Amino acid sequence: MKIRTNALAGIALAATAVLGLSACGGGATPAASGSAAAGGPVSGEITVYNAQHESLTKEWVDAFTAETGVKVTLRQGSDTELSNQIIQEGAASPADVFLTENSPAMAQVENAGLFTDVDKATVAQVPEEFRPSTNKWTGIAARSTVLVYDKTKLTEDQLPKSMLDLAKPEWKGKWAASPSGADFQAIVSALLELKGEDATAEWLKGMKENSKAYKGNSTAMKAVNAGEVPAALIYHYYYYGDQAKTGENSSKVTPYYFKNQDPGAFVSVSGGGVLKTSKNAAAAQAFLKFITGKKGQEVLQKGTSFEYAIASDVPANDKLVPLKELQAPTVDPAKLNSQKVTDLMTKAGLL
Repeated sequence: MKIRTNALAGIALAATAVLGLSACGGGATPAASGSAAAGGPVSGEITVYNAQHESLTKEWVDAFTAETGVKVTLRQGSDTELSNQIIQEGAASPADVFLTENSPAMAQVENAGLFTDVDKATVAQVPEEFRPSTNKWTGIAARSTVLVYDKTKLTEDQLPKSMLDLAKPEWKGKWAASPSGADFQAIVSALLELKGEDATAEWLKGMKENSKAYKGNSTAMKAVNAGEVPAALIYHYYYYGDQAKTGENSSKVTPYYFKNQDPGAFVSVSGGGVLKTSKNAAAAQAFLKFITGKKGQEVLQKGTSFEYAIASDVPANDKLVPLKELQAPTVDPAKLNSQKVTDLMTKAGLL
C-alpha cells in the first residue's frame, strides 16, 4: 500500500474542509475524504450503523481492528430503522458507515443525498452486478430468494415454475412468507423493478389471498418443517444455517431455486456505504475496502453466515449453489424503491 506524502495529505485535508463547509453549512468539519486518504495508514475510531447480522459484522470488525488498530463502535438495528434514523439525524449523524442486509435501505439513504462516493479501489473489488450504478455505496454480501418446501408433501415437478405462479388460485393456503420483514420487502422491490407497478399490485393481491403470514424467515421455514404449510418464500441462508446446526427446523424441507431470470431468482445485495458527514472518512473507507477485500470476503466463505461472498474473486461457501448457477435477473440495486413497496403492500393488506 503506497504511503502518501504529508504535503499531499495536507492538500487533501484542506480541500475536504472547504467542501465540507459548503455542503454542511459550517457544521463539524469531516476528516479527509476516503478517496484522498485511502492510500495511507488509518487510525482513530469509527461508528458503524449495522443492520447486517451482528455476529457477521463483529467478525469483520474484529479482523479490521486487528489489522489497522481502528476502534469500531457498532449500533445495531434493522434496515429501515437505521436508514430512517440516518435520514432524521442528517448532518448530525454520528454514523461513519452504514451496513444493511438488503439494498432498498441503502437506496433510501442515497436518495437523501447522504452518502459520499465509494473509493475507486473498493469499487474495483466488487463486480458490477453486485453494486449500484451510482457507486454511492457498494455490495458487501448477497442472498438468494428460494422457495423452501416440505419434501414429504411436494415433489419438485409440483412446484411453481415462477414466483408469480404463487398468486394463482391453486396455491391458496399452500405457502408462507414474512411480509413485514425487510428481507421479503426487498424481494417485492425487485418484482416492482422487473415487472412494474400493475403486475406487482396484482401479485400482492394474490399473495394476500393465498399466503400465510409469519414473523421472520426462520419462523416461516419452521412452519413448513412442522407441516403447517407446504412451502415458504424466504432467503437461502436460513436453510443452510439451520442445517449446519441441528437441522431441527429444516429436516423435512429443501430449497427450490426458480432460476431462469425469474423475479423469484432475485439475488439481494447487502450494502455498505460511507456517510458524507463521517468524522473519520479515511478509516470508514478503509473499513469498506477491507470487508469487500479478500480477508473480509473469506469471513463469508469460511464462516457460518452462509451469505454469498461477492467480491475480490472469493468463491462462496462450498455448501451453497454457486452464484453463476442461480440465473438471477439483472436488477440495479440503486433503483429498488422501499417506500413504493410498503405503500403497495399496505394497500394490499399485507402490512
